[in-house]
Amino acid sequence: MVNADIEIETLAEFDRVVARGSLSGYRIQSVNLLERTFALLSADTSAAVFLGCAMEPDASVKVRADGALVFPPIPDLPFNPYRGLLYTAEELFTGLAEGYETTPDAQAYAWFQETMSDGDVFSSMLRSIHDDAISDALDEHLAGARVIGVLGGHAMARGGTDYRGAAELGRILARSGLTVATGGGPGAMEAANLGAYLAPAPDEALPEALELLAKVPSFSPSVSDWARAAFAVRERWPLGGDSVGIPTWFYGHEPPNAFSGQIAKYFANATLPQALGFARAGGTPMDGLLARSNAGVVFLPGAAGTVQEVFDNATPNYYESRSAPTPMVLVGRAHWTERLPVWPLLRALASGRAMESRIALVDSVEEVPDALAAMA
Repeated sequence: MVNADIEIETLAEFDRVVARGSLSGYRIQSVNLLERTFALLSADTSAAVFLGCAMEPDASVKVRADGALVFPPIPDLPFNPYRGLLYTAEELFTGLAEGYETTPDAQAYAWFQETMSDGDVFSSMLRSIHDDAISDALDEHLAGARVIGVLGGHAMARGGTDYRGAAELGRILARSGLTVATGGGPGAMEAANLGAYLAPAPDEALPEALELLAKVPSFSPSVSDWARAAFAVRERWPLGGDSVGIPTWFYGHEPPNAFSGQIAKYFANATLPQALGFARAGGTPMDGLLARSNAGVVFLPGAAGTVQEVFDNATPNYYESRSAPTPMVLVGRAHWTERLPVWPLLRALASGRAMESRIALVDSVEEVPDALAAMA
């Protein structure tokens, strides 16, 4: 069996498997088994692994006697290191009514701030286990999907024309059947996730949502107000489309946006590449997103971080280290040729190589679908 076949991540999956009489060799991940004592006592659990599964003491004794490995839940943590599923915005922002600082997202960031430099091997181990679990969950979620990365500046304020354009782009891409993936934060990332979220809604929903969000342009000075405005939009249009956000508590001062359907949030900046198909070693958060964006990457106007991301993507395309080069579309001719002249360098780099036909510069987001289609 391949790994996905032996993982049990929900109680419903547990019940289906245990009905066959054996859990031998399975990995049961963060499932509350306090109400399944009889099943555990009756089933063969030899060679099983229980990761953070709450169970009664007699059940724990029995499965250990069978030869199973049991990694018990860790008390007093603001996160679950063994989680089997990605986060949702509702989960990360639980308790927002009392203020962002009370939410699991804020509490996890506070824990990270306290432990990231204390040299405690136990804390670093918990972070690593958590991040690897998130990588596994993200791989499963995106399996078979056509993923389009959308990158751009985090400082892009709600209410501006650039924000509107990024949201329209996210909607266009989602409606074309692509899975929009962003860094999961504010600014251009939030806008693209918003567009994907409203893709199933009538066309007039987007301008109405933009008007509501413009009342709180930024997460500074109040993350609470910023997030509440987003959830007000979600309440107005509750049946949103799916997209992915990949933020990190390494930059925890930038909160995740509430429009990502699934959120792969990490602790370690260098662990994110493994989530999206890189080897399980170093890099930056966007390395992973870029590696997983098999339908291409769209770069909206941004500053130093976005410039770095352009060349983070250009390098493997240049060397063809991830097989054939994937499409790269830069949006904003004046931005990428005058303000930050990335395009001339990118074009010179691509000259005479396979990636030359896989790069494009367009003036507006409306041109992106045609540019991607031309490179398909």
